[in-house]
Amino acid sequence: MLLLENNIYSACTSILIGKKASVDGSVMIGRNEDSKSAWPKHFIVHPRHTNKNEETVFKSNDSKFELALPEMALKYTATPEWTTKFGLFEEDGFNEAGVAMSATESTYSNDRVLACDPLVKDGIGEEAMITVVLPYVKTAREGVARLGQIIEAYGTCESNGILFGDKNEAWYMETAAGHQWVAQRIPDDSYAVVANQMAIEEIDFDNPDDFMWAPHIQEFVATNHLSSSRTEFNFRNIFGTNNLMDSYYNLPRVWEGQRLLSPEKNQAEITRLTFIQTSNQLLSVQSAQMVLSSHYAGTKYDLLEPSTKEFHHFRPISLAATQESHILQLRQMDDPAIANIHWLAMGVAAESSYVPFYAGINDTHPDYKRGEATYSPDSAYWVFKHAGVLVDSHPKEFLDELEKLQSELRIAFDQSIIETDKGGSTLSGIELSDYLTKQGIKNADLALTKYRGLTADLITKMTDLSPLKFQQDLML
Repeated sequence: MLLLENNIYSACTSILIGKKASVDGSVMIGRNEDSKSAWPKHFIVHPRHTNKNEETVFKSNDSKFELALPEMALKYTATPEWTTKFGLFEEDGFNEAGVAMSATESTYSNDRVLACDPLVKDGIGEEAMITVVLPYVKTAREGVARLGQIIEAYGTCESNGILFGDKNEAWYMETAAGHQWVAQRIPDDSYAVVANQMAIEEIDFDNPDDFMWAPHIQEFVATNHLSSSRTEFNFRNIFGTNNLMDSYYNLPRVWEGQRLLSPEKNQAEITRLTFIQTSNQLLSVQSAQMVLSSHYAGTKYDLLEPSTKEFHHFRPISLAATQESHILQLRQMDDPAIANIHWLAMGVAAESSYVPFYAGINDTHPDYKRGEATYSPDSAYWVFKHAGVLVDSHPKEFLDELEKLQSELRIAFDQSIIETDKGGSTLSGIELSDYLTKQGIKNADLALTKYRGLTADLITKMTDLSPLKFQQDLML
């Protein structure tokens, strides 16, 4: 997501991990959804349903975009906005066939490309993508193909990166200009970190197993003389940007992600980096959480370290404008209901906690379905946000207490997954779904209870930190 508020860009950071790059064989896709510092998200489950009558056509609240929908819609999880005024923005989730999708990573097309193929005002945008794609596909590759066909037919109103995954593959898709797009499968032994700049590099048109593309993209580039290379088709160079904003807003986040996941590479300079990367170590859910929670801790660029303020000119991965952060983990088990886990951190990832919800749930905690633009104590978004705001005011005094709680919850949730895997191993169908729902609500309740307790403790301690505090000197 990308919004410009008070002349400050707020946009997402993404991560994709192949199954042979992970410690347990999981495919993982994840993203921080960044927009505004106070803009709640909900977490819901759409049941499987048949589209009838007026439901057979999707109509955007944000534009005149309309799309006829297939008759059958699969069950899927989603994190929509608190309001539908600007569209649904369902953003991320699993469907019951075991497909994960996250949309979108906002990117930019260069001026020359936009002159040749302008963005389509009433084409598909981020706000509609999950809703019109995820319930209707059964593999990650099908997801890429469906969205690509929609863009070819209707155009798109913005440039974006979209993440797809199933238990076998992770795909990153990028759109450019009005009707152009490509997608690359992340190699099984690799990962990628993306930050608001077109990332996909050379396209191998002789390798349809690992690349997908708009049918006439080569002709489009050749006809409009868009490539300066004599030998390669580099999507990032042809369609993307490389400007001053990239240097302080986008590139540093990719550098930070690769610094954390591949420290052995010793990439000292913050510069344009290769899209596909490998690590000497196998990566875990915690590795992805570490990246999406990063604010350059341990470097001179850390925004929470006042002594290095002169170096605070790089945009961090985790920031106040994050609405929610998610990691969609696809494990190597037969039943996607219990194999796949939607790790969801409401609010700022660095100050929130990733709560695990199995893909097979049929409902979510009531507090995850509440919350509007103004603070309310019964909203999961606002519970996590409240604690973060208090820590922000006194990080020196409170950060250790927050991190201790986050560690406590990570341990509890890992134990819950072990217990739930075991308890659900003999169940199926509605019995399994009910069991997974119960466990998800239990995990959410634990996190909310702990964070409300943290908030109460911090408010009590803050009473002693007032600038109006006075102690009389009896020696005077």
